[in-house]
Amino acid sequence: MHGAYLQRALVARIGRYGVDAELRSGRLCRLWSGVLVDADRVLDVATRAAAALLLHGERSVLSGPTAAWLHGCTAIQAPDTHVLVPYGHCLRSRPGLCVHNGPLPRDDVLELSGLPVLAVERLLGDLLCTARPRDALATADQLLAAQPADRREQLRARVAQRLADRRDQRGTRRGMRLLGLATGRAESPPESWMLLEVVDLGFPPPEVNWSVCAPDGTELYRLDLAWPDLRIVLEYDGYAVHAGREAEDAHRAADLRRRGWVVVTASVDDLRDGRRLEDRLATAFQQRGYRRTP
Repeated sequence: MHGAYLQRALVARIGRYGVDAELRSGRLCRLWSGVLVDADRVLDVATRAAAALLLHGERSVLSGPTAAWLHGCTAIQAPDTHVLVPYGHCLRSRPGLCVHNGPLPRDDVLELSGLPVLAVERLLGDLLCTARPRDALATADQLLAAQPADRREQLRARVAQRLADRRDQRGTRRGMRLLGLATGRAESPPESWMLLEVVDLGFPPPEVNWSVCAPDGTELYRLDLAWPDLRIVLEYDGYAVHAGREAEDAHRAADLRRRGWVVVTASVDDLRDGRRLEDRLATAFQQRGYRRTP
């Protein structure tokens, strides 16, 4: 399974001497007690996931950030492997491996890359209630974006029903709020994080990746976060995307101002401390005669 082996099964296949020889040569390494992996794949997410499943038996399922990664979501950068087992399981978490206990209906599981993984509705419902809010919202945006545009609201409705029916109601109120903010239009996790920061500061939810069009309908700009009725835009200047584009960004901002927009810029520093962003946005909204609700 993706270069992971249950040690006792491998001993039965090639003998203890053969296993020891592979370990001494460095071709195999011990990931956790009882589980070996190909040394050149020890950092591979799927390999570590397969090892966790071998360790915990056939009733275990990949969950949390590990399941999100296998669904194609990269918003949560978590080095640990997460696995869900039914209540009553005696195995515990260990370094690099997080074991969760919970109900595990058959309908909540599907197979990806040959590995049992929580289905999207169950996975997203769990993350919205338990993950860091920024990570949960970014993952929700990525999972919605993976759906055809005409099916996103169907997924949202199914997840909302999951939250309503959740046995453990802790976090469901927060989960419903985050689900309501997710659009599937964010093009990067920082855009999702910035949206949440703005709303948490008391400003109304903005439109995500709003198009500014010419009179003939041609798209001129796509704005990160915008309040079109007030003609206020918040542009996130992530270093990786905007490095070397300072002149282009300045021209874009000047053109937007000529078109009547109030342009506010934000950087990664504003995600660490939102006080300066709050002041700049408050000034922009005051220019439009809008008062925040504290």
